[in-house]
Amino acid sequence: MRVAMIGTGYVGLVSGACFADFGHEVLCIDKDPAKIAKLEQGKVPIYEPGLEQLMAKNVEAGRLTFTMDLAQAVDGADAVFIAVGTPQDQDGSADMRFVLEVAESIARAMNGRKIVVTKSTVPVGTAELPAPHQV
Repeated sequence: MRVAMIGTGYVGLVSGACFADFGHEVLCIDKDPAKIAKLEQGKVPIYEPGLEQLMAKNVEAGRLTFTMDLAQAVDGADAVFIAVGTPQDQDGSADMRFVLEVAESIARAMNGRKIVVTKSTVPVGTAELPAPHQV
């Protein structure tokens, strides 16, 4: 299976590396060019024991790659995972703007059926939200 993992923080990068280790082709996407450059050099931007070795093994095997091009990643994926941050708003609720922005970008890039999975921490009912043009 070809997987697009949008977000290369603790959730996305670890999940992407693990999916690659299971034998899937994984393309990790981030909008931060410095982070993508570091990942392409084999540098891990987070602390997670064993992640550097897991990444290196799967990059070398050709199962784990990195890009800033969300449209390209979605185009070639069977499954697209949203793994972006949901920082806390002032009232304690999840700030959903990054998840919603990514969901809209996925919708614009889709070229057919895709499985889209929300891996980010979101409130119950998020998947049932109407599309922005329907609000």
